[in-house]
Amino acid sequence: MSRWVSLTAIVLLGWGLIPTVASAQERMEDTTARKMPLKVWGAQFEEFEYRYSDDDEELGTWNGDFFYGTDDLKLRWLTTGEYAIDEQAYEKLENQLVGQVPISDFFDAKAGVRFDTPEGPDRTYAVVGISGLAPQWVEIDASFYVSEKGDASAELDAEYELLLTNRLILAAALDATVAFSEDREVGVGKGLVSTETGLRLRYDLIDRSFSPYIGVVHERTYGDSEDFVRAAGGDAESWFAVVGARLSF
Repeated sequence: MSRWVSLTAIVLLGWGLIPTVASAQERMEDTTARKMPLKVWGAQFEEFEYRYSDDDEELGTWNGDFFYGTDDLKLRWLTTGEYAIDEQAYEKLENQLVGQVPISDFFDAKAGVRFDTPEGPDRTYAVVGISGLAPQWVEIDASFYVSEKGDASAELDAEYELLLTNRLILAAALDATVAFSEDREVGVGKGLVSTETGLRLRYDLIDRSFSPYIGVVHERTYGDSEDFVRAAGGDAESWFAVVGARLSF
Protein backbone atom coordinates (compact mmCIF):
# COMPACT_ATOMS: atom_id res chain seq x y z
CA MET A 1 0.00 0.00 0.00
CA SER A 2 2.78 2.36 0.91
CA ARG A 3 4.36 1.62 -2.49
CA TRP A 4 1.22 2.81 -4.28
CA VAL A 5 1.07 5.90 -2.11
CA SER A 6 4.69 6.66 -3.02
CA LEU A 7 4.09 6.10 -6.75
CA THR A 8 0.99 8.26 -6.64
CA ALA A 9 2.88 11.00 -4.86
CA ILE A 10 5.68 10.84 -7.47
CA VAL A 11 3.16 11.05 -10.36
CA LEU A 12 1.35 13.98 -8.79
CA LEU A 13 4.67 15.71 -8.12
CA GLY A 14 5.69 15.13 -11.73
CA TRP A 15 2.46 16.63 -13.08
CA GLY A 16 2.97 19.54 -10.74
CA LEU A 17 6.50 20.13 -12.04
CA ILE A 18 5.53 20.06 -15.75
CA PRO A 19 4.10 23.63 -15.81
CA THR A 20 7.12 24.88 -13.88
CA VAL A 21 9.59 23.23 -16.26
CA ALA A 22 7.60 24.42 -19.30
CA SER A 23 7.53 27.95 -17.92
CA ALA A 24 11.27 27.88 -17.28
CA GLN A 25 11.91 26.59 -20.81
CA GLU A 26 9.74 29.34 -22.30
CA ARG A 27 11.69 31.94 -20.31
CA MET A 28 14.99 30.49 -21.51
CA GLU A 29 13.80 30.48 -25.14
CA ASP A 30 12.51 34.04 -24.79
CA THR A 31 15.82 35.18 -23.27
CA THR A 32 17.77 33.42 -26.02
CA ALA A 33 15.60 35.01 -28.68
CA ARG A 34 16.22 38.45 -27.21
CA LYS A 35 19.96 37.85 -27.16
CA MET A 36 19.95 36.76 -30.83
CA PRO A 37 18.54 39.64 -32.97
CA LEU A 38 16.20 38.49 -35.72
CA LYS A 39 17.66 38.92 -39.20
CA VAL A 40 15.35 40.67 -41.61
CA TRP A 41 15.53 41.39 -45.31
CA GLY A 42 13.19 42.51 -48.02
CA ALA A 43 12.22 45.16 -50.52
CA GLN A 44 9.39 47.63 -50.73
CA PHE A 45 8.24 50.19 -53.28
CA GLU A 46 6.05 52.81 -51.62
CA GLU A 47 5.52 54.27 -55.09
CA PHE A 48 5.79 52.55 -58.45
CA GLU A 49 3.65 54.65 -60.74
CA TYR A 50 2.81 56.38 -63.99
CA ARG A 51 2.09 60.12 -63.90
CA TYR A 52 0.27 62.27 -66.45
CA SER A 53 0.41 66.03 -65.94
CA ASP A 54 -1.98 68.86 -66.78
CA ASP A 55 0.37 69.90 -69.62
CA ASP A 56 0.59 66.36 -71.11
CA GLU A 57 3.92 65.43 -69.49
CA GLU A 58 4.33 61.69 -68.85
CA LEU A 59 6.58 60.34 -66.11
CA GLY A 60 7.49 56.96 -64.72
CA THR A 61 8.42 57.27 -61.03
CA TRP A 62 9.47 55.00 -58.17
CA ASN A 63 10.44 55.14 -54.51
CA GLY A 64 12.09 51.91 -53.36
CA ASP A 65 13.70 50.54 -50.20
CA PHE A 66 15.89 47.39 -50.11
CA PHE A 67 17.05 46.36 -46.63
CA TYR A 68 19.01 43.67 -44.79
CA GLY A 69 20.11 43.27 -41.18
CA THR A 70 18.67 42.91 -37.69
CA ASP A 71 16.48 44.94 -35.36
CA ASP A 72 19.71 46.48 -34.00
CA LEU A 73 21.30 47.36 -37.34
CA LYS A 74 19.87 47.52 -40.85
CA LEU A 75 21.61 48.30 -44.11
CA ARG A 76 19.34 50.06 -46.60
CA TRP A 77 19.50 50.98 -50.27
CA LEU A 78 16.99 53.75 -50.93
CA THR A 79 16.26 54.59 -54.56
CA THR A 80 13.98 57.23 -56.07
CA GLY A 81 13.61 58.43 -59.63
CA GLU A 82 11.55 60.23 -62.23
CA TYR A 83 11.87 59.25 -65.88
CA ALA A 84 10.46 61.55 -68.58
CA ILE A 85 8.91 59.18 -71.11
CA ASP A 86 8.76 61.57 -74.09
CA GLU A 87 12.29 62.93 -73.58
CA GLN A 88 13.65 59.48 -72.60
CA ALA A 89 15.72 61.09 -69.84
CA TYR A 90 15.90 61.01 -66.04
CA GLU A 91 14.56 64.16 -64.42
CA LYS A 92 15.57 62.72 -61.05
CA LEU A 93 17.75 59.77 -60.09
CA GLU A 94 18.82 59.39 -56.47
CA ASN A 95 20.33 56.47 -54.57
CA GLN A 96 21.26 56.26 -50.89
CA LEU A 97 23.26 53.64 -48.99
CA VAL A 98 22.68 54.05 -45.25
CA GLY A 99 23.05 52.18 -41.98
CA GLN A 100 20.16 52.45 -39.55
CA VAL A 101 19.97 51.83 -35.78
CA PRO A 102 17.15 52.32 -33.23
CA ILE A 103 17.37 55.32 -30.89
CA SER A 104 13.95 54.98 -29.23
CA ASP A 105 10.83 52.83 -29.32
CA PHE A 106 9.52 54.74 -32.33
CA PHE A 107 12.53 56.25 -34.12
CA ASP A 108 15.72 55.10 -35.85
CA ALA A 109 18.82 57.10 -36.76
CA LYS A 110 20.52 56.68 -40.12
CA ALA A 111 23.79 57.73 -41.76
CA GLY A 112 25.45 57.06 -45.09
CA VAL A 113 25.95 58.49 -48.58
CA ARG A 114 23.68 59.68 -51.36
CA PHE A 115 24.41 59.68 -55.09
CA ASP A 116 22.49 61.86 -57.58
CA THR A 117 23.06 60.94 -61.22
CA PRO A 118 20.40 62.65 -63.35
CA GLU A 119 20.90 64.39 -66.67
CA GLY A 120 23.53 67.04 -65.92
CA PRO A 121 26.14 67.27 -63.12
CA ASP A 122 26.37 64.39 -60.66
CA ARG A 123 26.43 65.01 -56.93
CA THR A 124 27.54 62.99 -53.88
CA TYR A 125 26.27 63.80 -50.38
CA ALA A 126 26.88 62.70 -46.82
CA VAL A 127 23.57 61.81 -45.14
CA VAL A 128 22.37 61.81 -41.54
CA GLY A 129 18.77 61.63 -40.41
CA ILE A 130 15.96 59.99 -38.48
CA SER A 131 12.88 58.02 -39.46
CA GLY A 132 9.98 56.63 -37.50
CA LEU A 133 6.45 57.10 -36.23
CA ALA A 134 5.49 60.50 -34.80
CA PRO A 135 2.42 61.21 -32.63
CA GLN A 136 -0.95 60.82 -34.39
CA TRP A 137 0.57 57.94 -36.42
CA VAL A 138 2.41 60.18 -38.88
CA GLU A 139 5.36 58.45 -40.56
CA ILE A 140 8.37 60.79 -40.65
CA ASP A 141 11.65 60.62 -42.56
CA ALA A 142 13.95 63.62 -42.08
CA SER A 143 17.41 63.87 -43.69
CA PHE A 144 20.27 66.37 -43.66
CA TYR A 145 22.71 66.42 -46.61
CA VAL A 146 26.13 67.94 -47.28
CA SER A 147 27.52 67.65 -50.82
CA GLU A 148 31.14 67.22 -51.86
CA LYS A 149 31.07 70.95 -52.69
CA GLY A 150 30.01 71.82 -49.14
CA ASP A 151 26.39 72.69 -50.01
CA ALA A 152 23.92 71.76 -47.26
CA SER A 153 20.24 70.91 -47.55
CA ALA A 154 17.47 69.11 -45.66
CA GLU A 155 14.48 67.04 -46.69
CA LEU A 156 11.33 66.09 -44.80
CA ASP A 157 8.97 63.32 -45.88
CA ALA A 158 5.71 62.85 -43.97
CA GLU A 159 2.87 60.40 -44.62
CA TYR A 160 -0.44 59.70 -42.93
CA GLU A 161 -2.70 56.75 -43.73
CA LEU A 162 -6.45 56.78 -43.11
CA LEU A 163 -8.05 53.33 -43.04
CA LEU A 164 -11.44 53.64 -44.74
CA THR A 165 -11.82 49.87 -44.39
CA ASN A 166 -9.38 47.14 -43.40
CA ARG A 167 -8.02 47.11 -46.97
CA LEU A 168 -9.08 50.43 -48.53
CA ILE A 169 -6.58 53.10 -47.46
CA LEU A 170 -6.28 56.81 -48.23
CA ALA A 171 -2.65 57.98 -47.95
CA ALA A 172 -1.61 61.64 -47.78
CA ALA A 173 2.07 62.50 -48.31
CA LEU A 174 4.21 65.64 -48.15
CA ASP A 175 7.84 65.97 -49.29
CA ALA A 176 9.65 69.27 -48.74
CA THR A 177 13.25 70.25 -49.51
CA VAL A 178 15.16 73.23 -48.09
CA ALA A 179 18.65 74.35 -49.19
CA PHE A 180 21.00 76.32 -46.93
CA SER A 181 23.23 77.35 -49.84
CA GLU A 182 22.91 77.72 -53.60
CA ASP A 183 23.99 75.09 -56.12
CA ARG A 184 23.20 76.75 -59.43
CA GLU A 185 24.63 73.89 -61.53
CA VAL A 186 21.85 71.53 -60.43
CA GLY A 187 19.17 74.23 -60.27
CA VAL A 188 18.97 74.56 -56.48
CA GLY A 189 18.53 77.98 -54.90
CA LYS A 190 18.89 78.94 -51.25
CA GLY A 191 15.73 78.61 -49.15
CA LEU A 192 12.64 76.49 -49.75
CA VAL A 193 13.43 74.55 -52.93
CA SER A 194 10.35 72.43 -53.63
CA THR A 195 7.36 70.59 -52.26
CA GLU A 196 5.47 67.55 -53.47
CA THR A 197 2.08 66.67 -52.03
CA GLY A 198 0.13 63.58 -52.93
CA LEU A 199 -3.16 61.88 -52.19
CA ARG A 200 -3.46 58.19 -53.12
CA LEU A 201 -6.33 55.75 -52.66
CA ARG A 202 -5.12 52.15 -52.58
CA TYR A 203 -6.54 48.69 -52.02
CA ASP A 204 -4.41 46.04 -50.31
CA LEU A 205 -4.30 42.68 -52.10
CA ILE A 206 -2.34 39.42 -51.78
CA ASP A 207 -1.42 39.68 -48.09
CA ARG A 208 -0.78 43.40 -48.59
CA SER A 209 2.23 42.70 -50.83
CA PHE A 210 0.47 44.19 -53.88
CA SER A 211 -1.65 47.31 -53.43
CA PRO A 212 -2.84 49.10 -56.60
CA TYR A 213 -3.79 52.76 -56.26
CA ILE A 214 -4.93 55.90 -58.04
CA GLY A 215 -4.31 59.45 -56.95
CA VAL A 216 -3.22 63.01 -57.59
CA VAL A 217 0.17 64.71 -57.04
CA HIS A 218 1.12 68.39 -56.95
CA GLU A 219 4.72 69.55 -57.50
CA ARG A 220 5.97 73.10 -56.89
CA THR A 221 9.34 74.87 -56.85
CA TYR A 222 10.02 78.17 -55.08
CA GLY A 223 12.29 81.20 -54.95
CA ASP A 224 15.57 81.07 -56.84
CA SER A 225 14.97 77.39 -57.65
CA GLU A 226 11.80 78.44 -59.46
CA ASP A 227 13.77 81.01 -61.45
CA PHE A 228 16.32 78.34 -62.46
CA VAL A 229 13.54 76.00 -63.62
CA ARG A 230 11.82 78.70 -65.69
CA ALA A 231 15.14 79.80 -67.22
CA ALA A 232 15.68 76.21 -68.36
CA GLY A 233 12.25 76.19 -70.01
CA GLY A 234 10.53 74.06 -67.37
CA ASP A 235 7.35 74.49 -65.34
CA ALA A 236 7.57 75.58 -61.72
CA GLU A 237 4.22 73.99 -60.85
CA SER A 238 2.49 70.84 -62.11
CA TRP A 239 -0.50 68.66 -61.28
CA PHE A 240 -0.38 64.94 -62.04
CA ALA A 241 -2.95 62.16 -62.19
CA VAL A 242 -1.23 58.96 -61.03
CA VAL A 243 -1.86 55.25 -61.23
CA GLY A 244 0.47 52.68 -59.72
CA ALA A 245 1.03 50.07 -57.05
CA ARG A 246 2.66 49.67 -53.65
CA LEU A 247 4.83 46.54 -53.70
CA SER A 248 6.44 44.46 -50.95
CA PHE A 249 8.73 41.43 -51.31
